[in-house]
Amino acid sequence: MLQGINLTCVRGDRRLFKEVNFILEAGGLMQVHGPNGSGKTSLLRMLCGLSHPAMGEITWCGTSIRVLGGEYFANLTYIGHLSGTKDDLTVLENLRISSALAGVRISERQASDALTHMGLNGREFLPAKVLSQGQRRRVALARLLVCKTKLWILDEPLAALDVMAVQLIQELLEQHLAEKGLVVMTTHQEIDVTAVSKVHLRLV
Repeated sequence: MLQGINLTCVRGDRRLFKEVNFILEAGGLMQVHGPNGSGKTSLLRMLCGLSHPAMGEITWCGTSIRVLGGEYFANLTYIGHLSGTKDDLTVLENLRISSALAGVRISERQASDALTHMGLNGREFLPAKVLSQGQRRRVALARLLVCKTKLWILDEPLAALDVMAVQLIQELLEQHLAEKGLVVMTTHQEIDVTAVSKVHLRLV
């Protein structure tokens, strides 16, 4: 269970949000909504431990994530709104290296299978710089096929994707939720997936 308790976010001299509360159970999906500048990405970064709330606390299974440290981080996969691909690395190298940096070492075969699943078959050995933005996004999202974590935190995962890719990601999300995983995401698009519970958190 992931819980946010009275979370307040301040950037410089501006308060982005205050007293944000939520509970997300296993198998649950939380969509974070709000206009640009409302603090959606800032909230996701807090949930990843990349920044800290000005006030309030985030807990995982009842314990503060600050106390859990690495035990918590081992349970999550974060994919930001930027694809994070390195231009001079091949598509295959990008996936293997990004996975290794997240603590998951995968073989060339595993990486190739994940990329094929994401519709990138035949592009594994191309440098990332020749890919479209949508293809770069698919490379980043391929990590979801190999990460094996309980909590997925995704910032605009559907950005730059075509209709077929959006459907593929929705299927991945639904499978993860069916296996009692948890998903927190921002998106401007409606997500059509089945979940044990759905939380809509709106920042203003």
